[in-house]
Order: sequence, then C-alpha cells, then structure tokens
Amino acid sequence: MENLLSLSFDYLSSFDGIKIRKGLRQLEGLLAQLCLSRTATTAAERRRSMALNGAPKSGPKDLALLSEDPAFREFFKLQEGFEWNVAIRLISCLERLLGKGSNGQNDLLLVSTLDLLRGVLLIHPPSRSLFAREIYMNLLLDLLDPSSCPAVQSSAVLTLVTALLEQPSITRCFENLDGLLTVTSLFKNRGTSREVKLKLMEFLYFYLMPETPFAGRHKENERGGLRRSPSRASEVGSEERTKGEGDEGTRTTDEKQRLLGRYLNNVEDLVEDLKETAPFGASFG
Repeated sequence: MENLLSLSFDYLSSFDGIKIRKGLRQLEGLLAQLCLSRTATTAAERRRSMALNGAPKSGPKDLALLSEDPAFREFFKLQEGFEWNVAIRLISCLERLLGKGSNGQNDLLLVSTLDLLRGVLLIHPPSRSLFAREIYMNLLLDLLDPSSCPAVQSSAVLTLVTALLEQPSITRCFENLDGLLTVTSLFKNRGTSREVKLKLMEFLYFYLMPETPFAGRHKENERGGLRRSPSRASEVGSEERTKGEGDEGTRTTDEKQRLLGRYLNNVEDLVEDLKETAPFGASFG
C-alpha cells in the first residue's frame, strides 16, 4: 500500500495536469477497493451477474464491518502519520491548482481533488483536524470566491461541510476567519448560480444545527482500537472558546443565529424552519 501511495503522491506533486489526474485516479481506485464490495470473481459469476443486473456494480461495504477489514485498518493507521496522510497531499495539490487560475481543465482537476478529499475526510475523520489550521481553512474559503466556477464552488461547500462535521473547534476557526461573511456574500451575489445558492442554503442549515463535542475517538476505540493521534490536536486558539474542556467550545443554535444575523437577514426564519423539519435527525430539545 505504501508503494501505491508513494507513486500517487509523486503524481499529485506535479504541475502537469495529466500526471495530477493520474494520481487522483490511483487514489480513487485505492479508496474504491477499501470501501466497495468485490464483484463476482469467476467468469461464470460475472456472466450470471451481468445477465441478471446488466453491467457489474460494486456496492458499499457494511460500515459496521469496515473497521475490521485488514486493508482498511492498515490504511487508517498509515493516515495517522504525516508521510502517508492522503488529505495533506490533496490539500497541497489544491494549493497548486488554485495558483494556476481558472480554466476548464484546471477546474475539473479542482473538483476531482475536492471530491476525493471529502471521501478521505469521511473515512478518516482525524484528518479533519488539518482544517483547524488557518492556512488550510483559508484555502477552502478562497475556493468560494465569486470568480470560481460554479462546479468548484459547489464542491468546496460540500467539502467545508465535511471538514466541520462533528468538529466544533474547526467551526470556531471557520468563524474566526470570517467564513460566515464569505458564505453569505457568495449567497447574496447576483452572479452566483442557483445550484450554488442551494448548496449554500443547505450549508447554513447545517451550520445552525446545535453542536455536540466530537465523540469519534470513543467510537473508534469501541470499533477496534483505532485512535486519533494526540499530535493531530487542533491548533486554533480563540478567546470565545472558554466554556471549558468538557464541551470543547460548542455553540447553541441561538448563539450561531446571532452570529449569522450579522451578515444575513431573516435568520430566525431559517431557525424556525430547521426546528420544524429537523433535518439530519437534529434534536433541539
């Protein structure tokens, strides 16, 4: 696995778009092997599958069993160190691509890199702590510039959601860097596409949900001893995160409503709608 990662990283570090695309495809293939069930292996099984279902398809592995998969466990442990961490390599790739400006091929690479980054952040949640660093959070916010193409903007919003998921400290970093101003400015911009505005609205609903301290470490321990490395703790400090270590600086919906209200009118309507519909199984007490 190290050899495959090393080869992929070499491609990602290139300034050649063709090599970057090859590196992304190699990583995508690796993640697919880790997360998708294998299709029929024998010729007879493949013919039978195609006769019944058409082209063979791979379904996701059972999440309850994924952490027991030896290959997945090896990948997870490799991600705990800097040398083999995929997320940091993808972030570095984003930085180089962003510096090349906006054009059709470069935008496609940006979207592909963001899509792959989301997958990595979902299967290895400790990598989300990278976005507690201002330089990396600013990178996501830069992708939400009005000059970015709509596909890049939409993918960046989804990646931002993934980075903030169950991470109150990273949400505080987002707020401290005027992330709410960035999001609401793009939402109110007349040139922003309808699809992007819909993604931004979904983000605001997500942001307004009440927070709970990250419980991922306890769940990982229960599922087989996979732990977040202590060295990957959040580096962001904030005067507003002084509620004590027990709640990890969480904010209520009312608190976030007041913050968002600085940049957007009628936030109370969003909150009422959120409480009424209770998306994502949210509970407001």
